[in-house]
Amino acid sequence: MDRADLIVVGAGAAGLYASLCAAREGARVALISARPLAETASYWAQGGLAAALAEDDSPAQHERDTIEAGRGLVRASAAHVLATEAPGRFRDLEALGVRFDADRHGNVALGLEGGHGVRRVVHAGGSATGRRILPELSALVAEHPRIDVSEGRRAAALRVDPNGRVAGLDTDDGGTLRTRAAVLATGGAAALWSRTTNPPGSFGSGLLLARAAGATLADLEFVQFHPTAVTGIRGREGFLVSEAVRGEGATLHDGAGERFVDELAPRDHVARAIRATMDARGEPCVYLDMRSVDEGRFPNVVGALREAGLDPMTALVPVSPAAHYVMGGIATDLHGRTAVAGLYAVGECACTGLHGANRLASNSLSECFVLGGRAALAGLDEPEPAADTAPAPADVEPPARETRRAVWRGAGLERDAIGLESLLDDPHPLARLVATSALARHESRGAHLRRDYPDFDSRLDGYHSSVTADSGTVTLEAWA
Repeated sequence: MDRADLIVVGAGAAGLYASLCAAREGARVALISARPLAETASYWAQGGLAAALAEDDSPAQHERDTIEAGRGLVRASAAHVLATEAPGRFRDLEALGVRFDADRHGNVALGLEGGHGVRRVVHAGGSATGRRILPELSALVAEHPRIDVSEGRRAAALRVDPNGRVAGLDTDDGGTLRTRAAVLATGGAAALWSRTTNPPGSFGSGLLLARAAGATLADLEFVQFHPTAVTGIRGREGFLVSEAVRGEGATLHDGAGERFVDELAPRDHVARAIRATMDARGEPCVYLDMRSVDEGRFPNVVGALREAGLDPMTALVPVSPAAHYVMGGIATDLHGRTAVAGLYAVGECACTGLHGANRLASNSLSECFVLGGRAALAGLDEPEPAADTAPAPADVEPPARETRRAVWRGAGLERDAIGLESLLDDPHPLARLVATSALARHESRGAHLRRDYPDFDSRLDGYHSSVTADSGTVTLEAWA
């Protein structure tokens, strides 16, 4: 296929669902995936899908919890769309054949995670949600006659027409595709940090592709550090222990065995408490006690740790924070549109403002389906592509090991001007942009903790940091 109604780059949850939604409308879809289907980062997702499904819950309550977790920076319109539409996306996934966990009465089982006021997180296969959903959606995509899948292929550059509209892309094998619209679903950038829960490919390639074509990036200073990533266990360094484990009763302890934090507080609070405890005691980790948890609910966590020689049903698990999720990304509206006509972004590579300064647990998977569906339909309304296009060259090389170490040192869980300024001359463009964005926000808020600006500045409520493609300057803007 050298022309498609829609090109989707990335075969995680957002990309697969966007492809299926477009194909159901009769569109011809080209799906570009660097990895084989069902082997993308979403496959490893342990979190679930947050949706107001219980009788004692409502979209309005879900919306309020999202806004509360985001520390004054959540785009209220994005929270409203997510909370309102998430139940419908859950039902659509069920109709597509995804089997979610049920209780002994056959009702959908709802989990409790940090920041949620009630149980509203749906899982599939316990903490193996990604492993359950991705194969189901991948099989549907692979079998669909209107979706052409290209595995082991990467987007090298977006193609732009004389009016500045994205009308296609070039691939790394020399191919060129034309399209009405391109949807980037390339995942996040947390592998830019040396200690991370993400696979090596999650270094922000989609952000760099979009920026080269003229898109705006936003909120790059807000990087969520997951509190409970395994440390000190050979072969499992950075392995994420799902927040749902704490929702089912697991507790956190310091080296003396004392609890020190409300385990179900939002992630930024828990991660900071762990960091402070480690620093105060001069210890490299804290310990997660999940011995009272039903191991059948978390088979992949228990199995992975046992394979590494630690049985979490009899021993404490050493954990410490690791870079997990970049709240920032390619700035979009609530249909995935970027600042460049014909270019859309969904999933972790996008920034709708939904997550604010601290993502509410399991909202990200819900966002993949809500915004993935919206972007697919909006993209099909774009005009026919122009014949005259030119590539927008992008530097999408992965970061060197030294860059990743430097980003961890200079833009980690706690940062200051000296450390951030040390990144301004780094060879990797995204490392420089993260540092520039963090330097511009003179406060501490959510996942952004400045030692030299430790206080929260209420005057910056609702103001997002934007970096346009034609400038390296950060502008703080209020988003409606």
